[in-house]
Amino acid sequence: MTMSLTETPLNSLGLPKAPAETRVVVAMSGGVDSSVVAAMLKDEGYDVVGVTLQLYDHGAALAKKNACCAGIDIHDARRVAEEMGFPHYVLDYENIFREAVIDEFADSYLAGATPVPCIRCNERVKFKDLLATARDLDADCMATGHYIQRFEGRDGPELHSAADPARDQSYFLFSTTPEQLDFLRFPLGHLKTKDETRALARRFGLEVADKPDSQDICFVPNGDYASVIEKLRPGAGAPGEIVDTEGRVLGRHEGVIHYTIGQRRGLGIGGLTEPLYVVKLDVDNARVIVGPKELLATRIVPVREINWLGDAPFTSRPEWRLSVKVRSTRPPREAVVRPISETEAEVELLAPEEGVSPGQACVFYAPEGSRVFGGGWIWKGRSA
Repeated sequence: MTMSLTETPLNSLGLPKAPAETRVVVAMSGGVDSSVVAAMLKDEGYDVVGVTLQLYDHGAALAKKNACCAGIDIHDARRVAEEMGFPHYVLDYENIFREAVIDEFADSYLAGATPVPCIRCNERVKFKDLLATARDLDADCMATGHYIQRFEGRDGPELHSAADPARDQSYFLFSTTPEQLDFLRFPLGHLKTKDETRALARRFGLEVADKPDSQDICFVPNGDYASVIEKLRPGAGAPGEIVDTEGRVLGRHEGVIHYTIGQRRGLGIGGLTEPLYVVKLDVDNARVIVGPKELLATRIVPVREINWLGDAPFTSRPEWRLSVKVRSTRPPREAVVRPISETEAEVELLAPEEGVSPGQACVFYAPEGSRVFGGGWIWKGRSA
């Protein structure tokens, strides 16, 4: 296909504008990834505007390192903007974040689920409110430091896994809608290793080049979920019984919120002839139910709140042969996805998975290749 003299070539972000005429809002967490995105786009000549969201208590987080969107990380984002010479804004989203993410996180744990708040944050805050702010700033697109790829397909933009499987964040971004995907850009998704990102940071002279990656959920210091929930919901740590599947009492616990499906360690049960695992949480009766490992195997996974990213409508087929992830740390497994409605489905795993838990995401992938077809939320489970 030949381009006429009047056509404007696409820039590196896929837009028919010169970089200097293209405004890009970069979501900056203060980490090395989003800092590199901002610096790289500024270096390419784009009209960059950095935006950092203050998501939780700034005062309490000032000294907390390696978490996004508070304290020292806001300072780091601001410093990158000063070094590279583009404007930077900090928006106070504490109330929105608490209502949209933290409250549901606490309530889900109290209901016996194992929530993934990073997905809700992307869905309800970063790719909703922040994206709306980017449009208000007359941006042509919004860029983030997520490790995921966006390709222009025959029927519009497609979401694909990152080139580096070890850094891939597609599990946490399955709820990105087609409309959001049209506006979003992910400049790091094609990089093969994190070392490449850090090399770019050094090339641009960024002081965050060697900053460690964040490990914990930003509002959960040191991974201590229970203490955060007890603070948010006083009385949540009510003690109760640890029982087997027949209802026999094996021990006591100090709160259901301290346990997750599939847990083996830290049960505090002695004198057993075989290892036992948490197979169910009975929140109403404050009981932790334990059993042998084979009871964790699940084949049928009910999923709701589905976000579908396929070209054909989700309900246009009685079933879809896809690969699915039921945990962020597990590889995709072969499955049959049977639509019940546009937002609900039954997922049949061809090989049973252990530790499938309500509150986790079930993310859909192409059987071959890197395309992400969306996904939904596991809302209850039963063995089959």
